[in-house]
Amino acid sequence: MGKFDLFNKFTSAVIIVNENREMVFANNVFKRLFPDFKTLEKFSHKLNYNVCALVSNDVKVHSPIAQALKSREDFSAYISYQASGGELYYYEMNSTRKGTYNIIVLTDVTAKSQLDGIVLKNLNLQKKISILENDNKNLSKIKLQAQSQAMKLLLLNNISNIIRESIDTSVILNSALEEIAQMFGAFRAYYAEECGANKYRIAESLQNKDKGMELSFEKSADDCIKSNKVSCVTCMKEYKEAKPFREIVQRVILPIYHMNKLLGVIVLSTKQKTKFDDTLEVLNGVSSQLGNAIIQAELYKKNEQMVRDLTKTLKELKDTQLKLINSEKMASLGQLVAGVAHEINTPVASIKSNNEITKKLISKIKDEEILSLLKEVNEIDSEAIERINRLVVSLRKFVRLDEAELQEADINKEIDLTLDLIRHETKNRIEVVKNYSKLPPVKCYPNMLNQVFMNILVNAVHAIKGRGTITIDTSYKNDNLSVKIKDTGCGIKEPDKIFFAGYTTKGVGVGTGLGLAISQKIIEKHKGKISVKTKLNEGSEFTITIPGK
Repeated sequence: MGKFDLFNKFTSAVIIVNENREMVFANNVFKRLFPDFKTLEKFSHKLNYNVCALVSNDVKVHSPIAQALKSREDFSAYISYQASGGELYYYEMNSTRKGTYNIIVLTDVTAKSQLDGIVLKNLNLQKKISILENDNKNLSKIKLQAQSQAMKLLLLNNISNIIRESIDTSVILNSALEEIAQMFGAFRAYYAEECGANKYRIAESLQNKDKGMELSFEKSADDCIKSNKVSCVTCMKEYKEAKPFREIVQRVILPIYHMNKLLGVIVLSTKQKTKFDDTLEVLNGVSSQLGNAIIQAELYKKNEQMVRDLTKTLKELKDTQLKLINSEKMASLGQLVAGVAHEINTPVASIKSNNEITKKLISKIKDEEILSLLKEVNEIDSEAIERINRLVVSLRKFVRLDEAELQEADINKEIDLTLDLIRHETKNRIEVVKNYSKLPPVKCYPNMLNQVFMNILVNAVHAIKGRGTITIDTSYKNDNLSVKIKDTGCGIKEPDKIFFAGYTTKGVGVGTGLGLAISQKIIEKHKGKISVKTKLNEGSEFTITIPGK
């Protein structure tokens, strides 16, 4: 005798399922009642029972067998079974877990004679059952109400979290639409902004279509919107201009207000036939939250734009200030140099004239010792006069203020010109190494580039304490000019700040902190770049790159 043969004595159908969800036993009553049984899965598909389940794509939620096997406790349910011929039979199903097995008992309750006999024999028991059934119904109602309330609170909580976590109107609306659409089982959901008298424009849509389309609603819907009431009606058309649906659907319209001002509406379309009377109440809270969130997001967006505009204006003001300072500086320098050059030229011309006269008179002197001494003095004076003339020419070239247009220039010569002007700073102390490449004429503003070279070279000289080296490399590749100026100075502590106006590493009254800031603007005007690499106590290297054409 098998260990399950005892169940063959039962008047109800019995099946036993193991932990792998395989039917390992079926008693004789089961075989008689369900002769067309093939597999447990196919048998389960023929069973059905009424449950209150959340919207789910899992068909097992509606299977009493699946629920019985899933339950850790004893499981009971009234189920229906559809035979192969289409007849419906009703059973009371009870499932009990014993060890690794589930014992499922199916009691036929369709037989009227059996039911009448039970009623006659157990009249008193039936009264108690009736009371229990009423209690069960009340408990079911309470359960449904609690479930509905939980869904409402969940929706409100989710939307509150969305609003707290984002300040983007699009993100807030799309997330809210997803939550509400899931709650109503909606196949279509969108938010339409108010854009005139009874006119709306779709701003966000879960279906990601019809954005920007204008629409309007019938008078009854408009009246609800104006009264700030949720509208829920069965209809064949979503809005006036829409094509009719193939079947009747439920349409929900949720007005979104802020401070008595209509911002827009959320529209849902669902094929569910359930009444949403209880659920609609929660939408009033959603409307209030979304109204506040939309206004706050718009204000934040405007504030961000204002900050961007102010930042841009401030940058333009700083650039303009630097340009004005630079222009004034160069204009003053130009006037000064012009005056100095004029003042120098007058006495130099006299000295040069006298030197020429002296040169002619020297040849008439017969004393060899005096003749040799005067020749040497005359040559020294001639060289000094020539150096003064070159210096005046260099100064005039350096402050060429009439260069309003791009000019072709030999950058190597421009760097030499700048070096001539700071020769007194480098003489007998700093070695200047020139690694010049052969460069084509470069279109630029020479006087401005001279100012950049001057700023960098003077900074390099000041950074070298005692003796040191400045190395200058020039090259031209891929239509780009590159100038590198490297020193063996003390380096820069905060290289990220050196191009900021007002920042200086020099002492009070020595530096203005404008030189490199102006240099950067000059290089940017040439559509180029300037960068620096530096190490404390090892030196700095500035790299300038500008287009050559």
